[in-house]
Amino acid sequence: MTPRAAYITLNQIENIGPVRVRAMVEALGSPEAVLSAPAAVLATVRGIGPKVAEGIVTQRATVSADREEAAAAALGARILTPLDDEYPAPLKTIYDPPLCLYVRGTLTKQDEQALAVVGTRRASHYGMAQADKLAYLAAKAGFTIVSGLARGIDTAAHLAALKAEGRTVAVLGGALDKLYPPENRELAERIAVHGAVISEFPLGREPDRTTFPYRNRIVSGLSKGVLVVEAGLDSGAMNTAEQALEQGRSVLAVPGRVDLPGAKGPHRLIQNGARLVEDLPDILREFEFLFPPDEQARLAQRQDARQRLTLSGPEHAVVRALWPEPELDFDVLIRKTGLPSAQLMTLAMQLEMKKIIRRLPGRRLALMDDIRRWDLEPEAASPV
Repeated sequence: MTPRAAYITLNQIENIGPVRVRAMVEALGSPEAVLSAPAAVLATVRGIGPKVAEGIVTQRATVSADREEAAAAALGARILTPLDDEYPAPLKTIYDPPLCLYVRGTLTKQDEQALAVVGTRRASHYGMAQADKLAYLAAKAGFTIVSGLARGIDTAAHLAALKAEGRTVAVLGGALDKLYPPENRELAERIAVHGAVISEFPLGREPDRTTFPYRNRIVSGLSKGVLVVEAGLDSGAMNTAEQALEQGRSVLAVPGRVDLPGAKGPHRLIQNGARLVEDLPDILREFEFLFPPDEQARLAQRQDARQRLTLSGPEHAVVRALWPEPELDFDVLIRKTGLPSAQLMTLAMQLEMKKIIRRLPGRRLALMDDIRRWDLEPEAASPV
């Protein structure tokens, strides 16, 4: 058996993980030796003991590296170990790098310049808009966007990276063949084409409360930093931020409304020293070793212009209604666009963040002055 096959076999054995395997390999000399040692020898390794040792001996006779690789290949995936060149270099620097990564798609050198964007599954309209904006701009700036394929902020981050024609990596909380949530299956297929869907768990492993914290350390470990958009104090996103700090990664956070539960996590992080992020330049400043000042200025200017031109259909309707008017009352804008009040409030917030409109006293809205200097009709500002 090769060392690589030994790691794939060990990864399928329950109740041991990267730290215990590393201890056994250091004590016995190789992963192959771990798979051939008797239980009495394994039990002498620190952190193993008789019960775990007996479990290893019992299970190693029932698992197979060849079978696992064949099953992965049938899913269109391959298995990487730390011995493989494609195994992500950033993960080798963390305390407990995965023994294996099951990969659908491709991992490239470019992915070492990654930003994790994480947050709550129950995101507000504001949170979703911020995740979309910041992940889109970061992807355009050259970051690979890493997240966990969960509902809410994770989904918004992956979709924004795809919209930006950038790369994105989804780290699963279960096996590749147990994708969760099921409604993101189509999104996972798109990510595999423009990045990678990965998991450390052997095939057949269902996601549960115990698996997601393990997933979180990979999300942060793959990244230069973690951006938390909305998160409760006791949440997976905050766990990811904690893992990032332990791994020596940067932590960034988006401020929110003080009356929203999802603002408590980011605000706590900011109080404790995380970089406050409102727009792309805040992200670029955190990673100035990657982006010299002149490059930061160029990217910020280019992304601002492109962001302004990236309007959805309903956003077009708002701009068209405002175009001939110096300003409009909010209720008048509802009548002119035919949009529901709640949707119009969300659109107004998004257009304000894109620096296309501004709010005036008395629930009135107006286009920004420099927008009117464009030789551009609203209809021409089509999505890109």
